[in-house]
Amino acid sequence: MVLDNKLGITESAELAREEEKISKKKALELFESGVLNSLEAGKFESLSQIHKYLFDEIYDFAGEVRNINIAKGNFRFAPVMYLKQSLEHIDNMPQSTYEEIIEKYVEMNAAHPFREGNGRSTRIWLDLILKKELGKVVNWSKVDKEDYLLAMERSPIKDIEIKELLKHALTSDIDNRDVYMKGIDASYCYEGYFAYKTSELK
Repeated sequence: MVLDNKLGITESAELAREEEKISKKKALELFESGVLNSLEAGKFESLSQIHKYLFDEIYDFAGEVRNINIAKGNFRFAPVMYLKQSLEHIDNMPQSTYEEIIEKYVEMNAAHPFREGNGRSTRIWLDLILKKELGKVVNWSKVDKEDYLLAMERSPIKDIEIKELLKHALTSDIDNRDVYMKGIDASYCYEGYFAYKTSELK
């Protein structure tokens, strides 16, 4: 199924290519403009603004909370009827230590608030929290993609794997554009790794 998009694309592979190209261009603008550093770290509103910035040229729903239930593999993300409460809970989670920040990241991943583009947006959001709270970011080039995806898949039940994996990739090189852009790599996303299953609300 190809998502409705502003580009008029009807073929999934073409949409994926254009989505990655445009979102990377917008992510670079977000970084170089200074807009990213003006956002409040750890809040859903900031994640929504990041998502809208990255995907507004592609999707009408950019920055908007999804209105369908989605699952990947056997894991169901937060049901729509509880999504608002989940996001309010995440907003109020502490973020003063590395462990707390990753726990917050895991919860936001489980919420999966958008129809598409959650992975890229939430990694930027994670790095913003790490940068403002700890003076660190993740050097994604040091994170094995398959290990990351499997650790994220298991993280709602056991988050020690993702905590250890990302801890070893932390860097204090927080203003390095190349380090930042590596997190936008679509190959780190669930998209293409597990098939989405969606159910429209009646």
